[in-house]
Amino acid sequence: MKVALDSTLLNKVPDFKIGIIHYTKIVVSESPQMIKGRTQLYQENLFLELQDKPVTERAGISEWRKLWKSLGADPNRYRHSAESLMRRIAKQNYITPFHSAVDLNNFFSLQYEMPVGIYDINNLDGDITVSLGNGETGYEGLNGRFNSLNNIIVTSDIKGAFGSPFVDSKRTAVTENTTEALHVFYLRPSLSPKESTELLAAAGKMFTQVHGSDFTTGLLSKDQQSLEI
Repeated sequence: MKVALDSTLLNKVPDFKIGIIHYTKIVVSESPQMIKGRTQLYQENLFLELQDKPVTERAGISEWRKLWKSLGADPNRYRHSAESLMRRIAKQNYITPFHSAVDLNNFFSLQYEMPVGIYDINNLDGDITVSLGNGETGYEGLNGRFNSLNNIIVTSDIKGAFGSPFVDSKRTAVTENTTEALHVFYLRPSLSPKESTELLAAAGKMFTQVHGSDFTTGLLSKDQQSLEI
C-alpha cells in the first residue's frame, strides 16, 4: 500500500507534513487502568491550565486554526478534532474511556495539540492519498451525521475519503476486532522533520506497549511525498 501527500496541500502550505505509523498484530481491548488513570489526570491538569489560558491560545491549537484558514475553511464552523477535545475539557466534560486504541489516539491528540486519526487497514482499499476535499467530498462520520468536507484536509482510498482532522468516518473505525491499523498524525507544520520523526517514534512505542504489535513510521513532506507501508 502506498501513502501519498497531494502537491496541492504543499502548494498552499509548503511545510505541511503528515506522520504515518503502521501497526501489525495489535490487540485492541478495554484500556488498562494505567492508561485510564493517566488520561484522567492529564485532563484534570489541562482543565486547570485552561482556566488561565483559553483553548485558542494554546500553541498547537492556534497553529492549526491558522492552517485551517489558509486552506479556505472556517475554523469556527469546522473545529479540528484536537480543538474540539480540548474545548470539552475546558468545560470539565471529560473524555470517557472507549477502548485502548481510541483512548490513546485521543491522548496523543491532546498531548501534541494536533489532530490524530487511527484507521482499520482491513477496511481500506488500495493506495492512500492525503489531499484537500472539494464540494463533493464527504462521508458518514463518527459524529453520527453526514459531513461535507470542502476545503478540509482528507485522507482517502479508492472508495473515497475516510478520515480528516475534522471528524473520521464510520467505515474505517478501529474496533476491538482490529489487528492492523494506520495511525495518521496531522502534524503541526512548524515541527521540524527531526521533531516529527521523534514524535512518531515516541507515540508508536507507547501504543505498542499497550497493544503488543510491531510498528513502522514514515513522514510525508515536500522532501518525500509518498511512501510504501
